[in-house]
Amino acid sequence: MALKQDSLEMPHKPGVYLFRRSDDRVMYVGKATDLRSRVRSYFAVNPDREMIPLLVRDSNRIDFIVTKNPSDALILERQLIREHKPRYNSMLKDDKSYPFIALSSDDYPRIIYTRNPPKDAKLWGPFSDAKAAKEVIKLIRRFFGIRDYRDNLPFGYVESSDTDDYAERVKAVESILDGDALLLIENLQHEMDEYSKSLQYEAASRSRDLIAAVQQTLAQQVIHSRFYQECDAVGFANQGDLGAIVLLSTEEGMIVGQTQYPLIHRGDITESVCRVLSEHYSQRKPPKTILVPSPIGEWMEEWLTERRGARVEVRNPQRGELTKLRRMADANAEAQLMRNQLRQSGNLEQRAAIDGARLLDMDKLDNIVCFDMAQLQGEERVGASICLRNGRPDKKKYRTYVVKDAAMDDVRMMSHVVERWLKRQEKWPDLLLIDGGVVHLNEIHKLLLNHGLIDCLPLASLSKREETIHRMDSDDIVLDRHGRVLVFARDEAHRFVNTFHRKRRGKGALSDPLEEIEGIGAKKIQALLRHFGGRRGIEHASIRELCEVPGIGKSMAERINQHFNG
Repeated sequence: MALKQDSLEMPHKPGVYLFRRSDDRVMYVGKATDLRSRVRSYFAVNPDREMIPLLVRDSNRIDFIVTKNPSDALILERQLIREHKPRYNSMLKDDKSYPFIALSSDDYPRIIYTRNPPKDAKLWGPFSDAKAAKEVIKLIRRFFGIRDYRDNLPFGYVESSDTDDYAERVKAVESILDGDALLLIENLQHEMDEYSKSLQYEAASRSRDLIAAVQQTLAQQVIHSRFYQECDAVGFANQGDLGAIVLLSTEEGMIVGQTQYPLIHRGDITESVCRVLSEHYSQRKPPKTILVPSPIGEWMEEWLTERRGARVEVRNPQRGELTKLRRMADANAEAQLMRNQLRQSGNLEQRAAIDGARLLDMDKLDNIVCFDMAQLQGEERVGASICLRNGRPDKKKYRTYVVKDAAMDDVRMMSHVVERWLKRQEKWPDLLLIDGGVVHLNEIHKLLLNHGLIDCLPLASLSKREETIHRMDSDDIVLDRHGRVLVFARDEAHRFVNTFHRKRRGKGALSDPLEEIEGIGAKKIQALLRHFGGRRGIEHASIRELCEVPGIGKSMAERINQHFNG
């Protein structure tokens, strides 16, 4: 039941609010300097975000937690978003902090790759490319002999007995991590040249890749301006719900670093930007000035100022040098978004699984098992199940079944095969999908109920007519592109069961009399058998009754009728 404004009672205090469904699932987490005013804004006649009407419609109540101040609300909001992963919140895609490179505060500093930096350590990062950051650490340890988190020297490095030498090496490493990687790159280039001279081309290629990793990780830039004085510029780009935010960091008139955050964007730029800023500056000191693509609230500015210990100026420039820097950040964000999309292009199946889960309002659809049946001739009746893992076929989990009881109709055969499958399972999939309509759904639902599995094994059926998903106690859904993983599962099960059936027939079974009819194939034969429940029903059907079968036109119906009745 949709929420109503007059049913809400909120205090005029800072805090966090949670929209919840009737089953207690958290749909959205927000923060406010004034809970009452902020929550009431969701019931405005013309909401400023597209998701608000859907959020209000899908929620049953709003909980709240009062905090001491808006800064505490920001911290609590981030914790609750990580815990509940609400549907309508913008979220970092992997929802975890990015790694840092740290030099410990020990007498002999250790170099550490970590997502939870130790206190008093010198930090560089966070780095979005974790693999490249690890390569940089390996190189620093190899060339400069810096100890690791276990206080070990790298293999093969001979340490000087002069303790001052270690301090000098640490200074050189600090210079490299600050962006002056010339010494490290020169060493790698020398290695690459030596490998090339000795015809060790694979090793030379490896050195070349390491140079690229260093340059990428340390993000050296060559743009200068007297306006860029301890300033971060925030760039934003999105395509649908995929987004990217880039922060360009400047010091003393030069761009010295770039950090990018891929995220799931829910349509509100300000919320996505604030989400990333709170993550980015939770473990590092904000600069004097931050340039943003859209205004952020006073509460965010206050939190940034508190984190810095001095005033932080947040600006949305419209002209001048700072505008150029801000737009450059946008251009970088667009480039990163395109790069992330290209990286994901090999994983379109996972995207399809995610879309399918959202369509069915499920947490995930990473494991789908789908059943189909075939009874194309005589008493030879077979079934099959296929499995999709992250949207891709997991053929090790494909199974076939032979049904020897000729008295069973199509629905009872499906139930028989599913029951055999149930008895061999140790772990349940995210969805049990069957090829069929409401009748098939009711039969398998009854089977799960009898086995006490109705609460732990989600069930759906997919009928070919308009590609409609049926579920118990839920409205039917006519599938669009967001349901492509479900259609693929059904089609793959159909292909697999028919392949199995043809193999069975190839081992000496008699051909099906229906195949003698011109223009009729396996799909039409299966549709006829399903509609009439067997061959006897087809033999006695009138032309009008035959025309009611999907895919059977009048001329085909006349040929079938003539075949059985002369």
